[in-house]
Amino acid sequence: MTGRILRIAGPTVAVDIEGLKLYDMVRVGEAGLTGEVVRLEQGRAVVQVYEDTRGLAASEPAVGMNAPLTVQLGPGLLSGMFDGLQRPLERLRQLTGPFVTSGRDISPLDRDRKWRFSPAKQAGDEVNTGDVLGHVEEGPFRHPIVASQGGRIARLCDGDFSLAGSLGEMADGREISAIVSWPVRKARPYLKKLSPSLPLVTGQRTIDFLFPLARGGTAIFPGGFGTGKTILEQSIAKFAAVDIVVYVGCGERGNEMAELLEEFTTLSDPWSGQPLMQRTIVVVNTSNMPVAAREASIYTAVSMAEYYRDMGYHVLLLADSISRWAEALREISSSLEEMPGEEGYPTYLASRLAAFFERAGVVQTLSGTIGSLSMILSVSPPGGDFTEPVTQACLRTAGVFFMLDTALAHRRHFPAINWFQSYSLYEREMVTHFNSQVSPRWGELHRYSREVLQREEALREVAEIIGIEGLQDADRLLMKTAERIRQEFLSQNAYTDDAFSTPEQTAVKIGAILDFYDRAQARLKEGALLVEVLNE
Repeated sequence: MTGRILRIAGPTVAVDIEGLKLYDMVRVGEAGLTGEVVRLEQGRAVVQVYEDTRGLAASEPAVGMNAPLTVQLGPGLLSGMFDGLQRPLERLRQLTGPFVTSGRDISPLDRDRKWRFSPAKQAGDEVNTGDVLGHVEEGPFRHPIVASQGGRIARLCDGDFSLAGSLGEMADGREISAIVSWPVRKARPYLKKLSPSLPLVTGQRTIDFLFPLARGGTAIFPGGFGTGKTILEQSIAKFAAVDIVVYVGCGERGNEMAELLEEFTTLSDPWSGQPLMQRTIVVVNTSNMPVAAREASIYTAVSMAEYYRDMGYHVLLLADSISRWAEALREISSSLEEMPGEEGYPTYLASRLAAFFERAGVVQTLSGTIGSLSMILSVSPPGGDFTEPVTQACLRTAGVFFMLDTALAHRRHFPAINWFQSYSLYEREMVTHFNSQVSPRWGELHRYSREVLQREEALREVAEIIGIEGLQDADRLLMKTAERIRQEFLSQNAYTDDAFSTPEQTAVKIGAILDFYDRAQARLKEGALLVEVLNE
């Protein structure tokens, strides 16, 4: 399907190709820039171009690809760094230098690399969709190759192969490929979705102890400038107890992504001891890249995450930040002259976000294994205003809300999660799990520490009026204990060994603080002075 460019308005291009469908890919101009159909009108289609359109001219050719925006899924994604359209940035740098040029079409997977295939089936076997044909060793992971369609196997490889060739052939002549092409806006299929029942341990005591996240759950942490969103998200990416991490830098500054990549290439996974980058996929769409590609970047990332979830792995998707994605959506909507909603965002913002959140969860895959996809998304509300549309739309669907408090950040308390405004909808089930698997005191310590913090908040108002010396010894002891909980337990320095805490270490640490509080209370009742008790 070919045609010509009729009109250009920034990244929005009108073409006269007939037969296009909504969300079809289109190559526009002599440079072959990538775009996506976002509106169909009589006699023309409106294309949103994901690359810089400078130099594009009217009447240049346009070609419809007869397929939506797709990702290529197969061995070699892990340890990779891609842009929002799944172009491999490292290989692009080798081809073009440090600055990515427009119109480059390069396979996201290295088709020349050799892989060792260990077959689980043989010629003559009948297979169904989703059956495992064999495995490839991808770093520390077994990467199953599954049948995309049912039928009888005529030939199957046993040994080394490259992605440029085929793994075998079916009896009806179809080739067996290790590469799967998948439309990014379409969720991958599964047999059944299950309720989240196991915790996702992040190594952050405030999260794991006070506001636990479940595997397959969703969480957001909105916060204003300087509240530590990026550092917190990167700490979770380093230490989370998951198999695979997909990190999306959506509209963030390039120096932040450079620091992340530099750090990840030198660190080891605390759970397996393997290099951290071996379990990580990074999707980079920084603030200086075309804004339209931001809208595609989170769909590219979640499709790759679902691919590894379908192998039975536990996957964590981190996006920094979803506000930049929403701003790109607003810009696209504005260029299409759609009716704006609140603060200029499109009226379908909430439904788009809800559809994205729905792709998280614990599922029984087509091959019968259990895999999970968890999401933690940062939100950057302008001026720290949590009533703005993106934060409110996320709150309707997210299971955990971590409120990053500017006042805590100003006091150099990080992570700056407000323990009074945050919440977790998974709390009851996760506390029960930690009670049985980590410490039988977990639930008691959880309740007790919250009670101490709440009582201290009420006493703080009194202390501000009459002074700390005007309080009784029992109240001063409570305030000292709450201060220890805040400074020694809830606060973690991301650049020291204390950046990561296992659930067992977390239980021991909070238990020691609260046990001392109980002993000190008993000594005060015996008539001891507070100074003596604190110095014991």
